[in-house]
Amino acid sequence: MKYIIILGDGMSDYPVARLGGKTPLQVARKPSIDRIAREGRCGLFKTIEPDVPTGSEAANLAVMGYDPRSVLQGRGVLEAASMGVDIRDDDMAMRCNLICLFDDGRIKNHSAGHITSEESDEILKTLQKEIGSPTLSFYAGVSYRNLFVGKGLDPRVECAPPHDHPNEIAEGLLIRPQVPEAEPTARLLNDLTRRSWAILKDHPVNRRRRAAGKDVANSIWLWSPGKRPEMWTFKERFGIRGAVISAVDLIRGIGVYAGLEVLKVPGATGLHDTNYEGKADACLAALDRHDFVYVHVEAPDEAGHEGNLELKIKTIEDLDARLVGRILKGLERRKLAAVVAVLPDHPTPVEKRIHVRDAVPVAIRDPRQPADAVEAYDEISCADGDLGMLRGDQFIRLVFAK
Repeated sequence: MKYIIILGDGMSDYPVARLGGKTPLQVARKPSIDRIAREGRCGLFKTIEPDVPTGSEAANLAVMGYDPRSVLQGRGVLEAASMGVDIRDDDMAMRCNLICLFDDGRIKNHSAGHITSEESDEILKTLQKEIGSPTLSFYAGVSYRNLFVGKGLDPRVECAPPHDHPNEIAEGLLIRPQVPEAEPTARLLNDLTRRSWAILKDHPVNRRRRAAGKDVANSIWLWSPGKRPEMWTFKERFGIRGAVISAVDLIRGIGVYAGLEVLKVPGATGLHDTNYEGKADACLAALDRHDFVYVHVEAPDEAGHEGNLELKIKTIEDLDARLVGRILKGLERRKLAAVVAVLPDHPTPVEKRIHVRDAVPVAIRDPRQPADAVEAYDEISCADGDLGMLRGDQFIRLVFAK
């Protein structure tokens, strides 16, 4: 038996007045995802418990069957694994966003207008030269998602994820120590952030972006600190060999620690213009040598953070037509028996523009199991499914029938 999990990041939502009180999932045309629900069993999954942060790192760890409370060390170390940056015992890694601030110091967006990777690389080189050191290192990642690693720092600091605080004053969201011993770390990190403002104000990249009418990358934002985690692999726990497909270093990094092969697809961007077909084809090809493939699509989450309702609906429809449908047809053509599951990691409601911890809809089509009575995939329909409310590692155990 083969196993595929298709995750539409941030895909679920709240009822929207402009949609007549329906959610984007309810109005989007998605026959292939609805088919998985109709031919499978459905339910809801509480991926983010009340005492767990509402980040994609915690939610995707939960989807893969890990307890974020015991293994989560921040997304920086996970992204470092994907980037091939070796994190040693005395290192602390953090996500280093490039963000856009309004002139009055409020956060305009968490992505510097989805700055390109090439522009980001140019800025990160400047930052390393101006405020980096042998013990403080900046690494360019994908688009606005970059990495900071510092030696001898204390991870016991409180950080504000920038995507959770649009239109708030950046100065009031700077890092705070959780214990007195972390005060020097918080002071150093905030100094780096403030120094970035002057460095980036008239950076050549920003001059070009400003001239083109684009948002500028006029601040770094350091958050999600952590040390190197200890995690079991899928082979150790389930006897499963697998692969992960994503444009996002965070998800790839989870895959590295989970013992999954990281497959990089040309044209996979993490945005609405991602290469859906390429991801589908890479998934099918991976089944020739793996038992399990985790296919992650970031686009609905980014649309939610932008508050762009029309784009979110489009990303769901593209996910369905260009990836899910293509995978289902490929399985039929190859005559492969496979468990196929579809779900988001968390909701990212377009009217809130942030992650929330509500349970997400789940559909699992297992040819060995009879279908329930659910006819469509959405937040309301799946709540009536036979799977009920899933928690902890119940989802991954259902997928693998363990």
